[in-house]
Amino acid sequence: MEDLVKFVQDEFIPKNELPEFSAGDTITVYYSIKEGEKSRTQFFRGVVIQLRGTGRTQTFTIRKMSGTIGVERVFPLNLPAIEKIEVNKRGSVRRARIYYFRGLTGKKARIKEKRS
Repeated sequence: MEDLVKFVQDEFIPKNELPEFSAGDTITVYYSIKEGEKSRTQFFRGVVIQLRGTGRTQTFTIRKMSGTIGVERVFPLNLPAIEKIEVNKRGSVRRARIYYFRGLTGKKARIKEKRS
């Protein structure tokens, strides 16, 4: 049964060509929004909190600060509305899921940049 589900996912769900990123990276996601008959592009820039799932059902969570309020958004990796993803900064973190980042404010909420 798992083989059948995997076959259907591989055949019918289109795969987006996106850059590699991981938890701790600061990225900008450009996605299209339809309002009535009009369509516009909006972006969401923040730190990747986690990558979850495998294959075509993989999702990632981004967190940004809007004023003093933290806003998180979950995007499926193969969402057709995603136009492009830009990796702004590579972060150096020791965990795959940085939930502790939610409790940090001010200077403590900074992530060191990876040396390349």
